Amino acid sequence: MCQTGDVSVSAAAHLACAAAAVGAGAVNAIAGGGTLISFPVMTAVGVPSVRANATNTVSLCPGYIGGTLAQRDDLRRLGGSVRPALVVASIGGLLGSILLVLSSEAMFRALVPYLIIAACILLAVQVPLRRYLFGRQRASHRLIELGAVGLSAVYGGYFGAGLGIMLIAVLGLFSDAPLTQVNALKQLLSIAINVCAAAFLAFSGKVEWSLVAVMAPMSLIGGHVGGRLVTVIKPAVLRTVVVCYGLIVAGVYLAR
Repeated sequence: MCQTGDVSVSAAAHLACAAAAVGAGAVNAIAGGGTLISFPVMTAVGVPSVRANATNTVSLCPGYIGGTLAQRDDLRRLGGSVRPALVVASIGGLLGSILLVLSSEAMFRALVPYLIIAACILLAVQVPLRRYLFGRQRASHRLIELGAVGLSAVYGGYFGAGLGIMLIAVLGLFSDAPLTQVNALKQLLSIAINVCAAAFLAFSGKVEWSLVAVMAPMSLIGGHVGGRLVTVIKPAVLRTVVVCYGLIVAGVYLAR
């Protein structure tokens, strides 16, 4: 039994969280929504909701870094236009993490099922929403775009499930760039949001570091595996599984 903060986490619980991190990393690489796997596992083994979410944010950062590096060529084509969005995303991620730390355990626990349901809805409509956005003429409204990115970043720093879908929707609405470049920018903004949130949470006293030690490398492995499985597993199939799983998890939280 390992004492982490105010929580005692067994060796078996560490193994379960490590396995969940592999799954989360893989799902994030293929379809998005990995938090819906790792977060419920941590709360199931006894980690309080706020601490579980803070630990999850720090633990899954390596997976985002790997995804960003894999798409660096597409990012270079975007040039300096990404910098304002990167600054706004970083600030939003930090604000979201501050809100998380300031939230009481009871309030966050009450919000969790609704946040999960919102993430599931975003995952479910990801493909038709993307088709709709990329099939329409888009005007350039830079300030509105940056505001939408900022709000998405605050959500990402606070909870994070479905963040990638939010960013794809926002960026696709205001950009005529190819989807590969939009996805690359989404990856870069996601890493900025999560790194800024994780940097604050690391000093908040809310992170279970023994879990991070096993989950962070496993999320990196999961991301690598997920990247290879993209050509084998249809994202639509995995997305459906994750949505169904997320709705079940949300129902369990609502029933508590």
